[in-house]
Amino acid sequence: MVRSYNLADLLEILAEAGPERPALVAGDERRTYRELDERASRVGHHLAGAGVAPGEHVAILAYNRAEWIESMLGVFKIRAVPIPVNYRYVAGELRHVLADSDSVALIGERSLLARVEEVRGELPGLRHVVVLEDGAADDVPGAVEYEKALGAASPANDFPERSGDDRYIMYTGGTTGYPKGVEWRCEDIFFAALGGGNVLGDPITSPEAIAGNAGQPAMAVLDCAPVMHGAGQWVAFMGLFSGAKVVLYTGHGFDPARALRLLAEEKANVLMLVGDVMARPVARELADGTHDASSLFAIASGGAPLTEGAKDELRAHLPNVMFLDNYGASETGACGPSVGGKEGTARFMMKPGVTVLDDDLETVGPGGIGRLARSGHIPLGYYNDPAKTASTFFTGADGTRWSVPGDFARLEEDGAIVLLGRGSLVINTGGEKVYPEEVEVALKDHPDVYDVVVVGLPDDRFGQRVAAVIAPRPGTAPTLEELAEHCRDRLAGFKLPRQIHLVDEVRRTAVGKSDYTWAKGVFAAS
Repeated sequence: MVRSYNLADLLEILAEAGPERPALVAGDERRTYRELDERASRVGHHLAGAGVAPGEHVAILAYNRAEWIESMLGVFKIRAVPIPVNYRYVAGELRHVLADSDSVALIGERSLLARVEEVRGELPGLRHVVVLEDGAADDVPGAVEYEKALGAASPANDFPERSGDDRYIMYTGGTTGYPKGVEWRCEDIFFAALGGGNVLGDPITSPEAIAGNAGQPAMAVLDCAPVMHGAGQWVAFMGLFSGAKVVLYTGHGFDPARALRLLAEEKANVLMLVGDVMARPVARELADGTHDASSLFAIASGGAPLTEGAKDELRAHLPNVMFLDNYGASETGACGPSVGGKEGTARFMMKPGVTVLDDDLETVGPGGIGRLARSGHIPLGYYNDPAKTASTFFTGADGTRWSVPGDFARLEEDGAIVLLGRGSLVINTGGEKVYPEEVEVALKDHPDVYDVVVVGLPDDRFGQRVAAVIAPRPGTAPTLEELAEHCRDRLAGFKLPRQIHLVDEVRRTAVGKSDYTWAKGVFAAS
């Protein structure tokens, strides 16, 4: 049988090469590579028996759990397309994603499916539902239970031949508008975001070569990020395809003490966190000195900024830990590692094919500002949205195809790229452009700032002024003067905050992004 870069093919190769190797831990559930592969096959056979055809879409709506990973791989088994759905979405957002994605089947937790039932009548294309038991009492009419479905299905790998052209879709919320489905080929997402079969070295040159990872020394990755998001999902599959044991944090809210206990129990070598929002609580928890982190040698981060201040807090307790802080986006994949902050900025050394382009799709010179772009292994576009596809994916005069999702950046002399933020959020103050993320990173370096969102507010003199909604650390109340002075050596004068508002907690969107609309509303209400 000819193997491809379809993710199910890669799993089968690893399961054949190392069947009893530990693959997945999620709560009380444990799977070897053989068990994970067999259960994924049962998912695939059940869906095929329910009428799901190659190329059709199957939504997954669940918290982190073993069945999430099984389901995604099972959908790939039959050349269908998994659609990860954010478990924080309300009924209207669920209606949009399920309708926009043309999902014909849904695998979800019973309590979360109650929201889907509110809009089920508006989803005529959704014809099959599989329920994951999670202890809730709500009924889902016409659904089948996951374990019963798997028990009646075959574990055999007797599927039709697959292709690296088979689709992978990730819905991204961004900062504005309804979520959009970024559509990739399996082969492209594997090399752009899933490590290419060799996270720390050269990518594999054939699907069969991934079998070698079943002979690598055992590793364990503790993934605390939601796998329905790109960052958490990509780390989970990077771990699996490198032959590691992937441990999913299954709590419905992040508890740093629980995460560190799990790290010690499973002897995790890599800890995946979501930026400062998880890193700083972990650092505080480590301060009590009761946790065994001796197995840990690297902390990975994605989905939100991990500032130098947060890294320093972790280094105080883990002096030898390595940080794997990468820039990535649903439209670009994983683009390159952080090389340390400079004057309060987020600075990355990008992979080949990633650069900064001007409006003519030409690479800017050192010091130039433009839009971050990637060529090579990039998405096909946005599913069901040709207009948005045309505004994000471009072909240059030399025939190079680029993904340009809208992040502005500056190219530095040493080839590093400094991220500045989304162009749609840029603040124009007195004719000068200010990128909110640049100011947010600088403010987070202040010891009294726990979290922050920066927005532009109307200003009679300058058009807009820089304003920040700040969640301070407990027992502190930083002033505008203190924060401006702190940033003065990091940011140009026109970028300094002119107004602040302190809150107990900074609100974020359902996909964990900064909620700029909410932040502006805070100032409007005050």
